Amino acid sequence: MSSNGVCLLLGATGVGKTLLLKRLQKLSLHGDYDSDALPHTLPTVGTNLTDLTLKRKKLTVRELGGCMGPIWHSYYNDCCSVIFVVDSANICQTSSSCIQLLSVLSAEPLHNASVLILFNKRDMPCTMSLGEIQSLFRLDDILASAPQTVTTLEVSARSGMGLQEVLAWLESVTIK
Repeated sequence: MSSNGVCLLLGATGVGKTLLLKRLQKLSLHGDYDSDALPHTLPTVGTNLTDLTLKRKKLTVRELGGCMGPIWHSYYNDCCSVIFVVDSANICQTSSSCIQLLSVLSAEPLHNASVLILFNKRDMPCTMSLGEIQSLFRLDDILASAPQTVTTLEVSARSGMGLQEVLAWLESVTIK
């Protein structure tokens, strides 16, 4: 495991990675976030490095833009954990997200990494049910064949639902 404790934040374009990261940063620094004030975000081109302050240490999160999918693998060697974000309101993107996730999980440098799959945008009225997502993703098969420990959470970066659990997960895998 890497000593510098980098967490990769991955997912297709438009799944909410940047908003998630901004909300997590504010939550880690101040213990809350202003749910009425949505931070401005733009699609990430390239990478964003953000430090999160966890209870016992700092963790650097490297967000990789969804358009960088073909070169994500060049960032795998220096990370200890991966957060993979899925837009649970975008059924058209499900199959490509599933293929990206399988590629991430099967990458040899990530076999010892802890992986968190976030089903984001759970606050949207048109979101798929968790059962529908699990079925479309064949999540049981993926989890059974993945060499790493994989955790799944339902979140909404917009409303803040589940963000405390994301920080708790980050802390649990960073302190190892």
